[in-house]
Amino acid sequence: MLFNNVVVKSVVLVKPPRVVSSEEIEARLAPVYDRFKLSTGRLELMTGIRERRFWEPGARSSEVAARAGRLALDDSGIDPRSIGCLAHASVCRDFLEPATAALVHEMLGLGEDAAIFDLSNACLGVLNAMAQIAAMIEAGHIEAGMAVSGEVAEPLHEATVRNLSIRRRLDRRFLKMQFASLTIGSAATAVVLARGRGEPGEHRLLGGAVGTDSSANRLCKADPGHMTAEGPLMHTDSEGLLHAGCALAARTWEKTKRELGWDNGTPDHIFTHQVGKAHAKLTLSALNLPSERDFPTVRFMGNTGSAALPGAFAVGIREKPVRKGDKVALLGIGSGLSSMMLGLEW
Repeated sequence: MLFNNVVVKSVVLVKPPRVVSSEEIEARLAPVYDRFKLSTGRLELMTGIRERRFWEPGARSSEVAARAGRLALDDSGIDPRSIGCLAHASVCRDFLEPATAALVHEMLGLGEDAAIFDLSNACLGVLNAMAQIAAMIEAGHIEAGMAVSGEVAEPLHEATVRNLSIRRRLDRRFLKMQFASLTIGSAATAVVLARGRGEPGEHRLLGGAVGTDSSANRLCKADPGHMTAEGPLMHTDSEGLLHAGCALAARTWEKTKRELGWDNGTPDHIFTHQVGKAHAKLTLSALNLPSERDFPTVRFMGNTGSAALPGAFAVGIREKPVRKGDKVALLGIGSGLSSMMLGLEW
């Protein structure tokens, strides 16, 4: 896919107020650690995650997504009534019906001509939504659009910790399948896209490529059969997901380079999906990209699902020396497996 007339007007990350360290989680799981003779500090050592953040009690995906959306609109300078499409792209949703986007639309005061929908594709949702909105802009259907994400990890986190703590029949295999859920954190992000006007300082969305390996759809799964009284459970084959994901990412990167006319030396800045330090290391190695161009946030945010990559992007462009003309690569991947990689010119 290629875009000629689409620019990124703003991208923001909203951090939840409550910080929960890996040490705190391990303290709650002390009986489990003792039972399996696990050393304290294992969670941070294996993942590189020192802390993750959670919202205030009762926070909903629509509410926190709207917070990010409001900030992104203010930063973009675009009239909310000019937004022609709103996509809510979180893993988390308020309801099965109506679309959570309907609640966000009301909170933001968008116009009645705006198309709204929920887009769900695990951790890749926001990039998918960006591509859909960009295509609508490129086709002349809308002038501007916005993708939002509000990930609320608390129910999954609490259900996982409580289930591990009280489960009578617990073995190492089950514990291993639950480990990834302890890395999850909350966050909200929003991205505003618009038609380019050829004005100075515009940040062009160039295009990108997609890749799918649906043979790996069983490696990470949460379904009604995994519900507990406390909330949902997610079962993740972390090792299998890591290797299958890196292989798919490598193939998708090759397609992205061909589509954009790039090579491995082209991107000045890289933003990846934030899973853990092992994932980042192996992914960049598989793509033959230097780690110094990456901008990791997983150490203090954890894995925030669909908000992870755009969140790192939002923080990185404010903290890194991103200059006019720099090339930016967004390297996304989500369970399923699905990958999308997008390129920008600053």
